[in-house]
Amino acid sequence: MRVKSIVLESKAHMKPPRIQGNRDHTTVLDRQQFPRCWSRKLETFFRSCSSQDPAALKEKGNSLFKAGDMEGAVCCYTKALKLSASKADSAVLYRNRSACHLKLEEYNKAESDASKALDIDPSDVKARFRRAQAFQKLDRLDQAFLDAQRCAQLEPKNKAFQELLRQLGALIQQKSVQLNSTDARVQQMFSILLDDASKDSDREKAAQNLVVLSRDEGGAEQIFRNDGVKLIQKLLQSKQEEVVLSALRTLVGLCTEHQSRTMAIVNELGMDQLCAVMGSGASTVSLAACHLLQVMFEALTEGMKREIRGKEEAMLPEPSKELRSMLRHLLEMMPASNVSGPGRDSAINLLVKQVPRKSFKNPDNSPTLWVIDQGLKKILQVAGSIPELSDGPPLTDNTHMSCSVLLSKLYDDLKSDKERENFNKICEEYIQQHFSQSALDAKLRAIQTVSVLLQGPSDVGNRTLEMSGMMDAVISLCASKDVTHQQIAVEALIHAAGKAKRASFITANGVALLKDLYKTSENDRIRVRALVGLCKLGSAGGTDFSMKQFAEGSTGKLAKQCRKWLCNESLPPTSRRWSVEGLAYLTFDADVKEDLVEDKNALMAMFELAKSEDKTVLFAVGSTLVNCTNSYEVEKPDPQMVELAKYAKQHVPEEHPKDAPSYVEKRLVKLLEAGVVSALACMVKQESPALTEACKECISRVFLALVERQEDRGTVVAQGGGKALIPLATENTDAGKVKAAQALAKIAITSNPEIAFPGERIYEVVRPLVSLLSLNCTLLQNFEALMALTNLAGISERLRQKIIKEKAVPKIEGYMFEEQDLVRASATECMCNLVLSTEVQELYLATGNDRLKLLVLYSGEDDERLRKAAAGTLAMLTSEQPELCKRIPGTTTHWLEIMQALLLCEISDLRHRGVVIVQNMIQADRDLTEKLMESEVLEILTVLAKGGEGTSDPVSKIAKNCLDKAVEYGLIRSREGKMEGTEP
Repeated sequence: MRVKSIVLESKAHMKPPRIQGNRDHTTVLDRQQFPRCWSRKLETFFRSCSSQDPAALKEKGNSLFKAGDMEGAVCCYTKALKLSASKADSAVLYRNRSACHLKLEEYNKAESDASKALDIDPSDVKARFRRAQAFQKLDRLDQAFLDAQRCAQLEPKNKAFQELLRQLGALIQQKSVQLNSTDARVQQMFSILLDDASKDSDREKAAQNLVVLSRDEGGAEQIFRNDGVKLIQKLLQSKQEEVVLSALRTLVGLCTEHQSRTMAIVNELGMDQLCAVMGSGASTVSLAACHLLQVMFEALTEGMKREIRGKEEAMLPEPSKELRSMLRHLLEMMPASNVSGPGRDSAINLLVKQVPRKSFKNPDNSPTLWVIDQGLKKILQVAGSIPELSDGPPLTDNTHMSCSVLLSKLYDDLKSDKERENFNKICEEYIQQHFSQSALDAKLRAIQTVSVLLQGPSDVGNRTLEMSGMMDAVISLCASKDVTHQQIAVEALIHAAGKAKRASFITANGVALLKDLYKTSENDRIRVRALVGLCKLGSAGGTDFSMKQFAEGSTGKLAKQCRKWLCNESLPPTSRRWSVEGLAYLTFDADVKEDLVEDKNALMAMFELAKSEDKTVLFAVGSTLVNCTNSYEVEKPDPQMVELAKYAKQHVPEEHPKDAPSYVEKRLVKLLEAGVVSALACMVKQESPALTEACKECISRVFLALVERQEDRGTVVAQGGGKALIPLATENTDAGKVKAAQALAKIAITSNPEIAFPGERIYEVVRPLVSLLSLNCTLLQNFEALMALTNLAGISERLRQKIIKEKAVPKIEGYMFEEQDLVRASATECMCNLVLSTEVQELYLATGNDRLKLLVLYSGEDDERLRKAAAGTLAMLTSEQPELCKRIPGTTTHWLEIMQALLLCEISDLRHRGVVIVQNMIQADRDLTEKLMESEVLEILTVLAKGGEGTSDPVSKIAKNCLDKAVEYGLIRSREGKMEGTEP
């Protein structure tokens, strides 16, 4: 009886140990030592194509193709193409590479290679067949049908060609019926919408049906070809909000991933109308228009993921004209007084998402340079706007923060000192132009602009703050009798205290003023801002317990007042938000952290603010929680350097006693009880520039701290933490992605992944986990990712395919050579579950590698966990692929000793694995059975077959089956219940 699966799962009750580094351990494989860099270059090693002969490379590629290693085959074919001097040989190589791309689901590349082969040899029926398959997958059915028809003409008796032709004919007919049906439905919707006598409810329903139709490619094409855009243009002028929303959502369906339609719609509707809709007063309409423009940007910049039918793609012009038009209109919206506050925020949000480069690997930052040249002054105009002054454009509470984010993104996208100097020059000229005017309103706008810059590109803000007379004006305006003037000055003072140097200056010159404002002002807006200024100055020492700006106990008093303001629901949300800002600074002090987590009312008030419409509070809440959970990075100083610093009488940072792990653990429990997870989940859902990557990193750090204890992970999952972590692991800073992925790994290790990540969500977890299999991550992160992937690989074939598709197998194989025992064993456990997939089995079947050898040798190692994983993998492989049984004797001269050691092992799990491997070997080959029976294996199996103390029934039964098979082969005979050897 063959064992079909022995799935190893990471123990649900086991908490991953902390792995500090590599242990001094060398794995000896037949006296060969494998270097650490194996984990990075394993795939290259296995696929090495050292030959410079195109024919040899082609044969190597063919072998890899048969073994299921498509990427290796592509590598060989590509190299052969570079060396090939024969057109006929090149045609075959293109055809073969096309087959690889089909297997890899890279259909555009498959079509391209097949076409190149046909350009050389139009009679190549295999290349034409592969191109037909690629066209079919690309949904270009007409072209696929023509190629399949030609194949069938060339080889009429080929059943594969006839079957493809039959499939394509059915698909084309089905599509024709669908298009005719869709056309009738579109016409029906149009007639209702155009009929003035139609009821409003009918019109609204028809508009919603158009949205549904537009999400289908056939429906979208029919709407577009039936002058649907002109009708939608009329719908955008409707006074019914639902009809306008339906029109916008229909346009989203038409534009999604379709460049040519998007270009036509932009030109036909005009950006003026789209921006007017986005700038309207209704926030839902504004957001819908913002989403439409974002879809348009993506369609124009990334092109079409779904291919354009026919020959349109060859005639498609560059979309740069439309892109520039869209950007120009968004910039013109910035200072326009007829644009609503939400509409302006939407325009800023679009600029944040679309202008800066997505990756610094892309050398082209021309959109950023164009926006700076054409619109930086317009952005600064919004940044300097003050709602209380009558002549400014409408703003929301989030506008200034959104401007800070946009300015920061633009500045960070600059590549050279020359570009940055130009940015600084424009900002300084704009601020100087207003600050030099005698009118107080102009000076206030200049100070407000500086304040926004300090929150964004702080280097630029610091330069403008150092302009002559700027700091003096800020200090003097703090004493103004006008509340608006005081508020602007105090906020600028708070943002200016960002560096220790300036904080010291303000401590000497502005603390008395802030204290006086806090005590004497009758306006709550001023008092709370003055309080935050004191909080920021009081926390200038950071987490260093020995460096405090204020006297003992002062920070505690400030924090107490912040919590009081935070819980005062009679105050407006903006004022309460400032109290969270204060706590974000003060919670560097461990005493303040302890007091905050003990005040459940304050925690719940802070979490409610995090869920509110005021997006500017997000970073303050995130920073406060990072401080409370101690999830910030702390570098432990070298003890020797500390002693040297003390000897030299230099300052040595000190940790607060209440920042010890025991205190942190208690704080985490109290935060969970107060509902921190639901607040974090709501923060992640926010669509706002205020949810910056730095803010996302804070949230990721907090989540990782919350799942540190195994018993808390169920609570985090139940309150939506698992769902919130997935986007954090994909859109974040590099550090934030790692923290979120590690949190996902911890959850997947100890929770049932199917419950923690239900439905399709479980497949989204794979990529973040695979990203942790990197030399840039710690060994602990590698270990936890491997354990999580082990559990996922044991669930279903579809999940194993997802892991394989994410190219995790070479990385996992690399960690099977890791010197650290736990990491190496975890990688082998993960491979044990992955070998249930045929693709992985084929890697072991391929010749010219040491994969099987490694498993055999690991089955004889001292590490029990590693032996179990390797023997389990070997048991499954030899069961599913009997051919591998014959190769085991060739892996090492010690193979027989290893098998005997497994059979004699006192650990029942290992003994079971050993007897299964031996059974598979006996069933696979008579000659191999003969070798086993000539050794001590016969005697061991005889003892195991009898059973007894310490021998489980399955082992006895399998051992008896092994002996029965040997009797069947005639290698041994049974006499009075005893097994004896015999001549073959």
